[in-house]
Amino acid sequence: MATEGLHENETLASLKSEAESLKGKLEEERAKLHDVELHQVAERVEALGQFVMKTRRTLKGHGNKVLCMDWCKDKRRIVSSSQDGKVIVWDSFTTNKEHAVTMPCTWVMACAYAPSGCAIACGGLDNKCSVYPLTFEKNENMAAKKKSVAMHTNYLSACSFTNSDMQILTASGDGTCALWDVESGQLLQSFHGHGADVLCLDLAPSETGNTFVSGGCDKKAMVWDMRSGQCVQSFETHDSDINSVRYYPSGDAFASGSDDATCRLYDLRADREVAIYSKESIIFGASSVDFSLSGRLLFAGYNDYTINVWDVLKGSRVSILFGHENRVSTLRVSPDGTAFCSGSWDHTLRIWA
Repeated sequence: MATEGLHENETLASLKSEAESLKGKLEEERAKLHDVELHQVAERVEALGQFVMKTRRTLKGHGNKVLCMDWCKDKRRIVSSSQDGKVIVWDSFTTNKEHAVTMPCTWVMACAYAPSGCAIACGGLDNKCSVYPLTFEKNENMAAKKKSVAMHTNYLSACSFTNSDMQILTASGDGTCALWDVESGQLLQSFHGHGADVLCLDLAPSETGNTFVSGGCDKKAMVWDMRSGQCVQSFETHDSDINSVRYYPSGDAFASGSDDATCRLYDLRADREVAIYSKESIIFGASSVDFSLSGRLLFAGYNDYTINVWDVLKGSRVSILFGHENRVSTLRVSPDGTAFCSGSWDHTLRIWA
């Protein structure tokens, strides 16, 4: 037994308390650096003017809850996945459907567009991530070209291509994230550290960025080094599951949305939470968050069917958008920042601008 080498008093309990006290000391050191709140620094910044956003397009065609969506780099096409097992590629300008795949399972919780725009990835309760190449043949049989890339031991909750079509990053209900080679389906790196289901991930925005952030049911947001597989930073200030994480455009911070009805901003250089976006009137969880291109606005979709728009610097709500008739499950700002798309349990997607 390992404990035999220890003295009698050095039992598990004493080691636990020592770890706790060290944790406390670290927190104290962190607190010393925390001398001012973000909204105090931003007091001199000019307030945002009146702003109007409306639904400009409604995409109808899913037969059940829309669970995930992603924009193509061409700023025009959108892929969405649904509880009905369907994955649809849309032209957001005309609202036409360009491709459709029926997955072997319901609850397709994750979908992503490849950077080249020539493929999509998706998965869910099948525990897999499958990649489909997109062609414009008249009677294309997409199912025949399907390639199973990732295999997890529980549901796939999120997927994202890295900066090329050749690698894909996945998050799963099995508590891990993993990096896969698309061609061979080989596991390149796995990321262990979450104590429960991983629900979301986001890649750092820079071309060289070899880090990504993940959030999960253990209330933790973790930043990972893709090359080493190590967790380099961890944040645990939410009171419930983290449903969504998104990097700030500069890559120096990230936002999270949680079932505790708050969104939070974490500064990676300061290694701490710097802002909380919440109101007493908001009691439903935030399912999805994304930044405007400038980083000044944070769009957040909620389970009370609304989308709240937050002033990132001042911490105040600048707008509330109504339109969906059920909870908002997914939300992404378009690559050129001119619009954003939201998907909902009301079976539709809406483009706002």
